[in-house]
Amino acid sequence: MRLRAALALLAAVFCMAAASDPAERLPDPAQEARAREIFKDVRCLVCQNESIDDSDAELAQDLRKLVREQVAAGRSESQIKQYLTDRYGEFVLLTPAFSAGNLALWLVPFLIVLAGAALLFARLRNRTPDAELSEDEAERLRRLADGETH
Repeated sequence: MRLRAALALLAAVFCMAAASDPAERLPDPAQEARAREIFKDVRCLVCQNESIDDSDAELAQDLRKLVREQVAAGRSESQIKQYLTDRYGEFVLLTPAFSAGNLALWLVPFLIVLAGAALLFARLRNRTPDAELSEDEAERLRRLADGETH
């Protein structure tokens, strides 16, 4: 039992050590904190639904290094994000900037559903009532209801 607990603790320590290599960190703690905040909003292009802060992919390591270099060079968060989007496209950001294109991507599906509902409502509202039965059809229906076959 103690062996299992010790192995679990050792595995946890190794995982934490692998997640953040001290050699990669910036010497200035304030700059490192800024870089870590930016990491949380940059998408790992390999994992696609994780930030580079959470990913262990090699590309995520490269992006973390790139962000740290930009922070060390004194660039602002918006300049760093602009640099990344210029290089990798807007997909690299987990929270993309507000733009007309993004607005259209969000609104068009709703507009299509609303247009479909309006069209359906208009079609149901303007449909013609069923035509009345002719004399022959009414007679035939009466005979069928009475059980006559001919």
